[in-house]
Amino acid sequence: MNRAEALKRGRGSLRKQAWGTAFSHLSSADKAAPLEPEDIEGLATAAHLSGRETDSLELLARAHQAFLNAGEPQRSARCAIWLGLTTMFNGDMAQGNGWLARAGRLLKTLDECAEHGYLLLATGIRDVRGGHAAEGDAALARATAIGRRFEDKDLVTMALHGQGRALIRRGKVAKGAELLDEAMAAVMAGEVSPTIAGVVYCSVLESCRESFDLRRAQEWTSALNRWCASQPELVPYRGHCLLQRADIMQLNGAWAEAMEEARHACERLSDPPPKPPLGAAFYRVAEIHRVRGEFAQAEEAYRQANQAGYTVQPGFALLRMAQGQLDAAQATIRRLASETHAISTRPKVLEAFVEIALAVSDIPAARTAADELKNTAARHGAPFLRASADCACGAVLLAEGDVRKALITLRRGWSGWCELGAPYEAARARSLIALACREQGDLDAAEMELAAARHTFGRLGAATDTARLEKLAGKKTAKSTAGPLSSRELQVLRLVASGTTNRGIAAKLGISDKTVARHVSNIFNKLDLTSRAAATAYAYQHGLS
Repeated sequence: MNRAEALKRGRGSLRKQAWGTAFSHLSSADKAAPLEPEDIEGLATAAHLSGRETDSLELLARAHQAFLNAGEPQRSARCAIWLGLTTMFNGDMAQGNGWLARAGRLLKTLDECAEHGYLLLATGIRDVRGGHAAEGDAALARATAIGRRFEDKDLVTMALHGQGRALIRRGKVAKGAELLDEAMAAVMAGEVSPTIAGVVYCSVLESCRESFDLRRAQEWTSALNRWCASQPELVPYRGHCLLQRADIMQLNGAWAEAMEEARHACERLSDPPPKPPLGAAFYRVAEIHRVRGEFAQAEEAYRQANQAGYTVQPGFALLRMAQGQLDAAQATIRRLASETHAISTRPKVLEAFVEIALAVSDIPAARTAADELKNTAARHGAPFLRASADCACGAVLLAEGDVRKALITLRRGWSGWCELGAPYEAARARSLIALACREQGDLDAAEMELAAARHTFGRLGAATDTARLEKLAGKKTAKSTAGPLSSRELQVLRLVASGTTNRGIAAKLGISDKTVARHVSNIFNKLDLTSRAAATAYAYQHGLS
């Protein structure tokens, strides 16, 4: 094929959105003789949309210089702006700022045009990502106005999505979500270029994750999957986006697919130079290994995440708890709770804090964390947070002996997880519901809840949870083995059997030493025992320890 034919086919493939084919033909023509600036820009687009990011950046820099040499500063400035945005997204802030400064210098000599709006878009996004949401919002509003003036759908859509993210970070979640939806509606209607579609979608996913709006993320993911199916040569998801999608897949119980997406993210983000989200990608791999009970693989992935500069908590603390290293888990989660205050990360820390505190029978600490999580959920109203808080509070109520209220709260949490399509979290709620039913003596209901949870854990491959349920299923109920003891007396008996002193029991349960002594005395009288050793033996014989 001669150069003219390769160029013709490459341009035709661009129009047909056959990105890989376009890249092949245009590259062939470029090797025969350098392309014109517009064709270089088209080749850069084909490279980007077929997953060749490094080639895309090099070609975009070539297009910038070629337009400049051809006396087209407006087109040259647009290339510089996209180079600035892309390098900023990759974590190269100095390089990104340099390209934006160059674009600004070129545009100073021109009357207002769409490129001025793109420059405002870039600086606005930079401000929002840098924690200056108010300043970024103002720049993005001006960019939106310029985009509408010049009827540039790409600019309007990008600016609206940026404004939405700025509003969410300023606490105006409902209004921000409306703008994100408006931007995504333009994507789904085919009103924007494929490059913009991918950027907006990945950013919307990231924003949904930050605001715990998993339902919106799920809806837009399903819609965009259908859109992508119409373009088989499109590689729309970069490392950042794969990571967000892996989160959603794991929540929805598609663990094998989530692992595949997370590993792809690790591969893409590891390409030199490594991208900032690489540590988060390894963390997602580790989390999937942890819930599968693959502890050695999880620990290795956590270490890779740590080497990439990512904070591997609270997952690593939960791993230590699952491995039986309760002291290490407790020390880590306490430190983490004192250091973590960002709304995007603190709820997960609180959720883990409750689980670990209950594992070491520190019920007052678990209560404090669960109450904070409940208050956070009430303020933000996100269904994800409400379900998490209900299950945490229900677990604490169960530990405190308020079984009736625990059942109500846990069933509400279970329902919330079901509505979100989160089978693993729903099954964990059902296992707690089963324990509450046992405490009330409703053995049939307890067995049905355990069977349902066991089925889900088995389907997902949640080995640790499955083993725990098998152990629970083999135990007799506390009501049938503990005779006349109350729920609080059962708690005290278990702690006595573990070797905890009266003072230690008082600290763990948040009651006085005198109250503990009274409970111990009641236990001895009700069970006709005369010593702590006899009480310990009783607990072991009746499966209460």
